[in-house]
Amino acid sequence: FVCPTEIIAFSEAADKFREHNAEIIGCSTDTEETHLAWIRTSRKRGGLGEMNIPLVADVTKDIAAQYGTLSNEIGIAFRGTFIINPDGVIESTSVLNFPVGRSVEEQLRLIQALQFVAEHGEVCPVGWKPGDKTMIPTTDGSVEYFASGATEQLGTSAEKEDDDEISRL
Repeated sequence: FVCPTEIIAFSEAADKFREHNAEIIGCSTDTEETHLAWIRTSRKRGGLGEMNIPLVADVTKDIAAQYGTLSNEIGIAFRGTFIINPDGVIESTSVLNFPVGRSVEEQLRLIQALQFVAEHGEVCPVGWKPGDKTMIPTTDGSVEYFASGATEQLGTSAEKEDDDEISRL
């Protein structure tokens, strides 16, 4: 039930990914005929409608097995996302259980962060988005990053209350 929502969302965002020189490939253990039936079914009826990404039919389940997403118990693949760099190296892996959908925005953010690191050699801290402060991956670089106050907006209000309590002591 969740699969079509993800496939549609990634398909609709395909041009955003292409702007970052990234391509999306959908892959499932369904047959080509099943994919065609999904595409021919309107979105209002639970289908996919027009697609902006290719769909691969992994009927042998070899791809799912090789990427570690195959549930041997029921013979279908979990929701896996793999970001592979131009050299063929897997940079990011995310595998979710069946009832939970993935975030298109998070995958795009990860691609942007990985590309920034590859281009600039700096690292991207938690939640980094283009334009945010990065860190030089050295002891001095991390000291400079933390001294800048960049982490002051992180954490929960309870952690901030703990910090306030410590500062009063």
